[in-house]
Amino acid sequence: MNPLEQRLSYPFGDTLPAAGETLEIVPGVRWVRMALPFALDHINLWLLRDELDGRPGWTAIDCGVATDASRAHWETVIATGLEGLPILRVLCTHTHPDHVGLARMLTDRFGCALWMTVGEYAMGRILSVRMPGADPDSALRHYRRHGLAGPTLEALADRARTHFPDLVPSMPLSFRRIADGERLRIGGRDWTVIVGTGHSPEHAALHCAADALLVAGDMVLPRISTNVSVFDLEPEADPLAWYLRSLSRFEPCAADTLVLPSHGRPFRGLHERIAQLRAHHDERLAVVLEACRARPMHAAGMVPVLFGREFDAHQTMFALGESLAHLHALWHAGTLRREEGADGVLRFAAA
Repeated sequence: MNPLEQRLSYPFGDTLPAAGETLEIVPGVRWVRMALPFALDHINLWLLRDELDGRPGWTAIDCGVATDASRAHWETVIATGLEGLPILRVLCTHTHPDHVGLARMLTDRFGCALWMTVGEYAMGRILSVRMPGADPDSALRHYRRHGLAGPTLEALADRARTHFPDLVPSMPLSFRRIADGERLRIGGRDWTVIVGTGHSPEHAALHCAADALLVAGDMVLPRISTNVSVFDLEPEADPLAWYLRSLSRFEPCAADTLVLPSHGRPFRGLHERIAQLRAHHDERLAVVLEACRARPMHAAGMVPVLFGREFDAHQTMFALGESLAHLHALWHAGTLRREEGADGVLRFAAA
């Protein structure tokens, strides 16, 4: 949780949209909130009043996971929250299950296209078919290589077999590519695509400079830090460095920008939050370096050092990935060295 959250402002206070209902943020922008079956228990979705090829309707930004509860909430939104108009396009900020899970259901139902960056769409297709290299066995090798063993490894093995297919039963078979810097006309507003990396391959945020609005997705969250992880498909990645560089892409946004995040409440204080996130990761990097100066550390051993508590299998995956991301940032910078032990586990020590 963010200890400096009081420096942000929440224009809607504690008001939240009820399940299956919409809450207007500004004219033509509505907030939908759906439950998630994780410790992070909700996602914010956004409906933008739109007109496409002369047809009035809505653009839906992100979809929620494929659970019966989410499907039921969508049925209520469609029946009561769209003014009888169709969804004209589904735009997904990135390919994580809580964002893309029901994209196929919505695009099939309304005969519309999925709009997405090519990197996110491609990753979704890779994960949905569990392509070799992104399959459960590859995940287990990755976890073992970074120090996981015993019951925790077994729990993650079960999760790796079912997680993405359960929450994203299928991806749309085609899409409309969006790209960094592209200007999208949605309803009466111009939105510029801002692509960020580190949290996911090519995460797309949307910025409306004229009205000082930012649909931030997962790139800037008010209460929690965005997860930045190294996964099995890209084992040498440096996602923390990529993420920190990506944050600078939001600095030109106006000081009074209203940020619409995927988790938490709409807030103002974007520049303050960016500074907080940078300081947070600087502090974590210092903790990681100190631990590795004391003795060589693998990523699984770094989890309790960084987080100080136990996690379920779902949370462990992200905690391990984030620990490894901080180790990799220091390794790529030359501050740490990496060595493989006789047990096949990778450990990091001060260079």
